[in-house]
Amino acid sequence: MAGVAGEMVMHYKETNYMMLDVVLHLRKILRNMRTIRKAIAGWSPDVVIPVDYPGFNMRIARFSSSLGLKVFYFISPKVWAWRQGRVQKIKKYTSKLFVILPFEVEYFRRFGMEVEYHGNPLVDGTSRFMSGFGDPARWLSSRGMDGRPVVALLAGSRKKEIEATLPHMVRLASSYPGFQFVVAGAPSLEPSFYEPFIKDTPVRIVFGETYPLLASADAGLVTSGTATLEAALLGVPQAVVYKTGWLAYAIARLIVKVNFISLVNLILGSELVVEIIQKDLYTRLRSELDKIMGDRDYSHSMMEGYGKIREKLGEPGVAERIGRRMVALLNSEGI
Repeated sequence: MAGVAGEMVMHYKETNYMMLDVVLHLRKILRNMRTIRKAIAGWSPDVVIPVDYPGFNMRIARFSSSLGLKVFYFISPKVWAWRQGRVQKIKKYTSKLFVILPFEVEYFRRFGMEVEYHGNPLVDGTSRFMSGFGDPARWLSSRGMDGRPVVALLAGSRKKEIEATLPHMVRLASSYPGFQFVVAGAPSLEPSFYEPFIKDTPVRIVFGETYPLLASADAGLVTSGTATLEAALLGVPQAVVYKTGWLAYAIARLIVKVNFISLVNLILGSELVVEIIQKDLYTRLRSELDKIMGDRDYSHSMMEGYGKIREKLGEPGVAERIGRRMVALLNSEGI
């Protein structure tokens, strides 16, 4: 976005806070909100395009709508999982909603909203990467790894979720000397953050190379999030894991309205990958890794499920299709 938009008013990292951090940084968040509002009002654009991040962007959508500006919201807030009350606000403050998950079309239709679905942009990124990647063995060798099977460890991008899941993943390495365990380090975090987790273990870490790692992996242990879908699109058999504080977990069980936490299972509408949530993480991860690496029929059925997901997500060119559609809407009447 920054590459085509010219001057950047503010990076999203300046607004990226969660839970208690929101309270601790409230003054800064409000100051940032004023800055963005002032920039929008001063520029008076033809359209405002909020992308995901509903805690901040729903307020931006409301403000932009109050100025009479068109709002094309891209990547819907996950109202189908929780906070369903936001649907009416989205309907009120959004000129057009572009969703990236196929089941969202029917969900919003139940509320009288005709949203647009043109595929998932992860298809673009993964397809573009695979077309130019080449030989996984060569990549592994260039990173100092050998020919043993690779288990990719994707523990998330936030410190709290990494602290909750990565120790259980790393612990597995000592029980599988025939495998190579490799962490996909979050580019926003310093290598020193990971050092206590992997110190005195055979586990390796790479930064900024999640796609090469997944494309070279024989299995993945993946914290719930976008990475589960990326692993599926890159054809990696996986187990999905998630852990949070007990209070947060208890609250989530009361308010979350979906049967699955992984995008893979949500898109398919049934359990394809095992979701290991909250307790006995090491034991259950070990059991699932044994199945993925030792049962060809099991991993093959997962690959077949991935094929169905790819069909649902559409062909590459998603971002261009959405961009062209937005321009067409701006040039038409009634939007």
